[in-house]
Amino acid sequence: MSEFRLTQISDTHLGRRFPGLIANFHRVCEHIDADRPDLVINTGDVSFDGPTSRDDVVFAKGLHDALPVTCRYLPGNHDIGDNPTAIGPAPKPPVSEAYRQQFRDIIGEDHWSFEAAGWCFIGLNTLVMNSGLAFEAAQFDWLTQEIARTNGRPVALFLHKPVFLNLPDDPETPETSIRYVPQPARARLIEMFARVDLRLIASGHVHQRRDFTFRHTRHVWAPSVGFKINDQRQDRIAIKETGLVEYRFRGDSLEVRHLRAAGQIDIDIEEVLLQMGGEH
Repeated sequence: MSEFRLTQISDTHLGRRFPGLIANFHRVCEHIDADRPDLVINTGDVSFDGPTSRDDVVFAKGLHDALPVTCRYLPGNHDIGDNPTAIGPAPKPPVSEAYRQQFRDIIGEDHWSFEAAGWCFIGLNTLVMNSGLAFEAAQFDWLTQEIARTNGRPVALFLHKPVFLNLPDDPETPETSIRYVPQPARARLIEMFARVDLRLIASGHVHQRRDFTFRHTRHVWAPSVGFKINDQRQDRIAIKETGLVEYRFRGDSLEVRHLRAAGQIDIDIEEVLLQMGGEH
């Protein structure tokens, strides 16, 4: 395969009780149906609240199954719970093996690797990092083996949380500790990938569209498919809008296209909270 076309969607937050989020997902599905990439990757928060509603996970998977394209998935904090961090509030709820297994049972693998068009693709479950769960160590062992197999080929890494804001050693704060891969797991991850030709880190989670390059690695933050978060609730780092990201990988090149699906609208989190009947 000389070219590999991949579409990244993220933070779909699907549940039966959110018609606006479902409508935005359908608009994205129509776009994917017309474009027919080789693969769709959902980089997490597939469901609205997997830990408290198994039905959200089942419903989200059912909607994805209607896509005419193969899908891979990574879990987000709304799917399996959140990371413990050295600073900041305790996660609500914390990640657990039971939630991870529920994701695997219904959605599919929570970490994976494959090769296409001369590239190595790796997807990681970042929510278990710093958790102390047995799978955290198992995934790092698996990653060591995968990195050893890259053999100089360019690598594209997909995960739910961005690795950092601007710099690898950005300090954690109580307000932002849950936004990025937490320390010390972050430093370990960066050190491991320093051994390979890491060209792309694609993430979601922040509900803001961002695209920047640090050293030789391009960092792409996919916006949410479902909704945006207003400036009163979240500081503005980049572009707040709903949308998706398309990629074209060829032997030694990468093209990135930022776009919105026709008919996709910018639902504000306040509308979602009203449908929940309370605070998020």
